[in-house]
Amino acid sequence: MTTTDAPVPPPAPVVKTDAVPPRPRARRRSEGSVLNVFSHGVLVIWAVMVVLPLLWAVMTSFKDDSSIFGSPWALPDKLHFDNWSRAWTEANMSDYFLNTVLVVGGSLIGTLVLGSMAAYVLARFDFPGNRFIYYLFVGGMSFPIMLALVPLFYVVNNMGMLNTIHGLILVYIAYSLPFTVFFLTAFFRTLPTSVAEAAFVDGASHARTFFQVMLPMARPGLISVGIFNFLGQWNQYMLPTVLNTDPDKKVLTQGLVQLAVSQGYKGDWSGLFAGLVMAMLPVLAAYVVFQRQVVAGLTAGAVK
Repeated sequence: MTTTDAPVPPPAPVVKTDAVPPRPRARRRSEGSVLNVFSHGVLVIWAVMVVLPLLWAVMTSFKDDSSIFGSPWALPDKLHFDNWSRAWTEANMSDYFLNTVLVVGGSLIGTLVLGSMAAYVLARFDFPGNRFIYYLFVGGMSFPIMLALVPLFYVVNNMGMLNTIHGLILVYIAYSLPFTVFFLTAFFRTLPTSVAEAAFVDGASHARTFFQVMLPMARPGLISVGIFNFLGQWNQYMLPTVLNTDPDKKVLTQGLVQLAVSQGYKGDWSGLFAGLVMAMLPVLAAYVVFQRQVVAGLTAGAVK
């Protein structure tokens, strides 16, 4: 028996080329890494520019006056806690601090309650004039407060609330409502409607559904807008300067200006820096404590 082998085809010719095919993925990866390094570098520079003045102010508040001018960048030889006690008692920072807590606390609660109720209605219910009211709040954010100071002074004066804590609280609430309603309206639109419908089926009223179901779900948004309002109201200077001229009811920003003038003439710069740090600490503490909630509230509306 004879067998025949199948003919083996000749090998295909190998074509040699000097050109190297491009690698788009590697190129995009390298461009992304360069952009990442650049953005991180900008963030580091910005962090240094923000953190260093704060640390320097805290460090200076524990120095005496001679050390502040003699060695401004050196660490204090010892911690002078008497600067803080002098600013707290002699410069009346305690009274200014208490007035600020009362004004900001009352206005913050009123702003969140009224703003969340208005935002929930605008986001969940369709009625004639819904969009008009919403854009009215949005337009309130673009209205410069400088144009409203003179008529606002006469309105508050005619209401008998000039130089009062509750009058300043009402003005702060009106000043903060536009941004609060704008922020929370977009947040309430992202919440699922099935939960509210289930509450209605179980017999819950609109008020109970809002306070017991929808408001707890909007907690990240409330914390975020609350932090922004707290920062703006705590550092507010223009409104209390015009509407609150009573020395016994001045808030912290007015007290700092008065402290800067008085301590500047006395040469008590250590007490001035101590008062400045006292005014900054509540703001820094609020942001450090609620940092994650602020980020969660800002990003919650991005994904449904």
